[in-house]
Amino acid sequence: MDERKDWRQRIARAIRTDPASRPMTEALLTIDEVHARKVIDLAMRIAEALTAVGASANDVTLATARVAAALGIKPVHVDVTYNSIGVSYHRNHDDLPITLLRVVRAPVPDHAKLQRLQALVVEIEHGLELEQARSRFHAIRRTPFMYRPTFVVLAQGMLAVGVCVLFGASWLIAAIAFLASCAAAVAQRGMARLRVPFFFSQMVGALVVTAAAAATGALSELGVPMLEGVRPSIIVAAGIVLMLAGLSVVGAAQDAIDGFALTAGGRILELVMATLGVVLGILGGLSLASSLGAGFVLTSDAPALGTLPLQFSGAVIIAIAVAVMNGAGLRTTLVSAVLGTIAWLGYSAGTAGGLDVAVASGLGALIASFVGILIAHRLHVPSIAVTTAAIVPLVPGYAVFRGLLELVETDGSPTSLIIGFATLIGAGAIGIALASGASLGLFLGAPFRDTVESVMRGRGRAR
Repeated sequence: MDERKDWRQRIARAIRTDPASRPMTEALLTIDEVHARKVIDLAMRIAEALTAVGASANDVTLATARVAAALGIKPVHVDVTYNSIGVSYHRNHDDLPITLLRVVRAPVPDHAKLQRLQALVVEIEHGLELEQARSRFHAIRRTPFMYRPTFVVLAQGMLAVGVCVLFGASWLIAAIAFLASCAAAVAQRGMARLRVPFFFSQMVGALVVTAAAAATGALSELGVPMLEGVRPSIIVAAGIVLMLAGLSVVGAAQDAIDGFALTAGGRILELVMATLGVVLGILGGLSLASSLGAGFVLTSDAPALGTLPLQFSGAVIIAIAVAVMNGAGLRTTLVSAVLGTIAWLGYSAGTAGGLDVAVASGLGALIASFVGILIAHRLHVPSIAVTTAAIVPLVPGYAVFRGLLELVETDGSPTSLIIGFATLIGAGAIGIALASGASLGLFLGAPFRDTVESVMRGRGRAR
């Protein structure tokens, strides 16, 4: 009987967990409340700054927990939403928990500051004391944007030039696109100073670019020298890429994949509203141009890209311009240029292999983000910064324009409406493919990078 009972107990232990094997108590550190509040406040301020400059919700959560743990406060519960960050710390069963909340302002990409904040988190983990970390953070927070507004506006104009080079447009169209994009950027900056919502700022910027394209088309029809046979629609396509370049498509997709549904939903809604602002601005400009007799000539075929050297040159110009617009330093800008070339190479290989445009775009974004996360850590640059700049050349600016133009110039028949909506849906599919490919590349590249680094460290120890 005893043997049977013993066997039954062994089988039961193999199947079920014995509650008696679990410790009934756990060791709790006695932490001074003032110290705990200072640590949590610093961690939350760093988290707020990371969110404001474009970091993903998962990176913000991990950074908050890492800073708190390095300074002796653990475990903490971190809640990151689209516009707020909450941190709660339970010292023991008798004391009330310490819970703090901070509201996050609208995100404005600043990748140089993002890089400094990430370096500060690493320094804190390596033993930087609390007061030194606080003073270091305040110095980073007060750091102004790396580039002056005039230089940023010129970079926005160069982005439009990169799109024109990509399509093999003439130097005159590139010059007009440069001026139109600079004018749109200045208008948007003026509206930002007046605290006008970003939705209306997008509308005004798109309207300015569309007006410049309509004026160019009207002058071409009048027989103005050097404007005969130009494609003013490329100016609008360049403006669309400019207006959509600053949107956190990669961050929104990454938050959705990481399980931060609320933050991802907020960012996706922001993306949709900003894109709708561009759409309404272009539609208004096209309708006004048509009523004045300066409408565009619609071609059913997609425009031909330039030669391969022009395509890669355009992709590099766009990647560099986006990096500068986001406040990246020299090293991050150079890495962005290299990854922009890699992304376009993947896209070109995909289209040459017979893949759909959306699939080829996703492939280019996947390769660029995968390579980016491998080299970003070693070069100490933010991976999301270089990935964002690398995929902007693949943004479907011309496809969006063609779909809108088909809707404006429709004759009211169901067939023409379906054609316009199908073009816009195709452009949306490319955008989703870019975000998915970039996020998947980051997801796959992180464990591969960690494995390679652990192998390299093992070889170093063996030597």
